[in-house]
Amino acid sequence: MDQELKFEKALERLEKIVEDLESGNMPLEDALKKYEEGVKLSRLLSQKLTQAETKIETLTRTLNGALQTEPLDFEEPSGKKIQKRAKKSQSNVDDSESELLL
Repeated sequence: MDQELKFEKALERLEKIVEDLESGNMPLEDALKKYEEGVKLSRLLSQKLTQAETKIETLTRTLNGALQTEPLDFEEPSGKKIQKRAKKSQSNVDDSESELLL
């Protein structure tokens, strides 16, 4: 897997893999290969998000060293706003990976 793969391209590829797997119109061997690629992409995306969160946290530290984290608003492609915490536990990330690939 190319570590320099851009976040947006990796996300698009993962979405396509999920769509293909959900269709159920492929041989088992192909589905397993796509599932494996999807897991790798999911981990890569999670790593990139963690790196971005770390960078944001570093930039938002106050002069006394305290970290200020506030909910971040994201907008889904549908235009619906969702709210996420700047810091998520690893178990939440693992759960998200599983949900994406089911």
